[in-house]
Formats: sequence, C-alpha cells, structure tokens
Amino acid sequence: MTADATKTPRGRTRTAGSLAAHSKAVLERKAAEELDLVRWTPEEVVIKQLLPYRNARLLKEACYRREIYHHQDNGRITFTPEDIRLENARTQIAPIAA
Repeated sequence: MTADATKTPRGRTRTAGSLAAHSKAVLERKAAEELDLVRWTPEEVVIKQLLPYRNARLLKEACYRREIYHHQDNGRITFTPEDIRLENARTQIAPIAA
C-alpha cells in the first residue's frame, strides 16, 4: 500500500458551535414531523381558537353536516394541522384590488 492510501481523508470536522446548530436543526425538524401527528378534539380547537367557532357544539354540527375538513377516527371527530390549514384556506376572503 502506498502512503496516500493509508492516510485518513481530511474531512470537515465539527466544532462545538456547529454541533449545537446541527442538533438544533435536527430537533426542529423532528418537532415539525411530530406536529403532523397531533390530533385535536373540537373542544381543544375552540379553546385554542384555531377555527372561528366559539362553541364546540356548533363545530361538531358543522362536522356532522360535512361542511368543514375533519377526521372521524372511530366515530370521534378530530382535527389535524392539515385540516386546520385547509379550512382556513377555504374560508379565506381575498381583498379587493384597488
């Protein structure tokens, strides 16, 4: 073997600062992925004011009439972040151009 083949390649080594930035990015990505797994009940949606409903009963009735995006997991109404985004986009009002 030659001397060049036995040398370890010079790669980019990480410093403490770059390790902290890398681990922060990994944690943020993991938190974003876990957020997609969250399911909210109609009561939680009303409390957090994620949709413009002031009453959980009215929200449930709109779900029964299939007027808004939601999931029915084993007969229970739940909302994912994607459902909230779709519903907000559906009810968005565009401003009149001047």
